[in-house]
Amino acid sequence: MEPFIASDSFLFTYILVPVLIFLARISDQSIGTLRIIFVSKGYRFLGPFLGFFEVIIWLVAVRFALEYIDSNLFCYIGYGAGFAMGNYIGIRLEEKISLGTVLLRIIPKKDTSDLERFLIENHYGLTKVDAEGSTGKVKIIFTIIKRKNIPHVTSVINHFNPNAFYTIEEIKAVNRGVFKPNESSTLLESIGLAARKAK
Repeated sequence: MEPFIASDSFLFTYILVPVLIFLARISDQSIGTLRIIFVSKGYRFLGPFLGFFEVIIWLVAVRFALEYIDSNLFCYIGYGAGFAMGNYIGIRLEEKISLGTVLLRIIPKKDTSDLERFLIENHYGLTKVDAEGSTGKVKIIFTIIKRKNIPHVTSVINHFNPNAFYTIEEIKAVNRGVFKPNESSTLLESIGLAARKAK
């Protein structure tokens, strides 16, 4: 039976192969970016699992690249473009998944009563301390929230204290604390938590 596209044709060599390399590199680099992020967050079970698929796809991409790279400049372009796009897609995927928790440190410019009341009523835990900055006495509010709640909480801060200074820091692990009761763990969070407990 005749192949649909001959392996020595212009279409196969200069279009199909570079596109396959491009797609394979997007896939393996996206998985690789997620793997690194998950490992850095303590999801050590997911790291090796994703790494297996990452390296298999990478081998496919390299196999095609090495076979055609001497005579095909488009393979270079496909390989490099796929690597760059894979990084971007991996980061975007991680942002969408929004795993983990963050520490929000807020230094408001005015009275914090309304902000504190709103956070407490919406089941966000907080800790308030008195401090002194370069412009005088200030209050610092600390709250630990799920990453997926960052847009909501920052919009609340900007509503009650538009000129507030705040920072957001990644947290690797949290023990207890006050969180919204209706928050359910994602599948990946549940798998990661089980992996941590198994250690």
